[in-house]
Amino acid sequence: MKANPDKKLSQKVRYSFIKILTGSDLSRRRLPFMSLESVNTGPVVWLTGCVHGDEVTGIVTIQEVFKQLQKSGPDGLLKGSLYAFPLMNPMGFEAASRNITISREDLNRSFPGSTSGSLAHRIADKIFTTIKKTKPSLVLDLHNDWIKSIPYTVIDPNPGQPHKQAYEKAKAFAERSGFLVVLDNDVVEESLSFSLLRHDIPALTIELGESYVVNEQNVEYGVKSVLDILAYLGMIDKPVETFSFELPGVVKGRTLRFSTEPFSAASGVIRFLAKAGDVVKKGQAVAKIYNTFGKLQDTIVCLSDGIVLGHSDSSVAFPGAPVMAFGIF
Repeated sequence: MKANPDKKLSQKVRYSFIKILTGSDLSRRRLPFMSLESVNTGPVVWLTGCVHGDEVTGIVTIQEVFKQLQKSGPDGLLKGSLYAFPLMNPMGFEAASRNITISREDLNRSFPGSTSGSLAHRIADKIFTTIKKTKPSLVLDLHNDWIKSIPYTVIDPNPGQPHKQAYEKAKAFAERSGFLVVLDNDVVEESLSFSLLRHDIPALTIELGESYVVNEQNVEYGVKSVLDILAYLGMIDKPVETFSFELPGVVKGRTLRFSTEPFSAASGVIRFLAKAGDVVKKGQAVAKIYNTFGKLQDTIVCLSDGIVLGHSDSSVAFPGAPVMAFGIF
């Protein structure tokens, strides 16, 4: 996208903060807030990142989306508004911890939040009420998965008939993401995305591969995916090439079902026989678990045809623990 020098400035950029708490040393903790608003009315889209402190790729993806649209000048955001909370869990981020380190709570199990609840619920309330009052057309919540994983888009379970319109819109946006679309089976009532759906706001989770470190390739995928969705909404010009994360043996446009079964049946050392992105068949062995003396204790076998989304960050197995995640065809 090239800027047209004959056009006047048509978008306003603002970076600011929202206060979340004052520490015992009187220091202030704040949430970074980013906004890019066109002079022309249109859809409202939110990008959120790092609800878990170890999920850092989303932060950089949001930064790069804003940079690209600003570089495009007047030809950047043609209409509507783009808002972002790039770092929702600053305390977890600084400690490379999934949870809020002060209270040891999972922020993504605290929505829509409460002004009189725990620290996580109070932060969640700040985030949720700020998003809700803008009446968004879509919220894209950027996450990271296991270290050895591929990027994919997650659709929450159906929140019920009263929220059908928001859910159907979320499914349509998922197809525009360019990633594999995976339907989650487990209802996480207090996640950001599910809470938004229950307030009739279309929302998706995009898993951008590994946690802890920024994967530049996944940042590139994430930026292209977001820009494609903004173009679909008419907020920006359509990119020269439509983004598509394709894998051999996977039918494009097919919605998969998420599964972490079967779980480990024994303790021991996991030796993985398949990697993220591999297409696997029902009955295929994908991991084996051995005891300290090298004796086979368990073989993890696929229950259905599908694709490996990722596998455990550790080779330590315990009974009942998930070993791999699958997208089931």
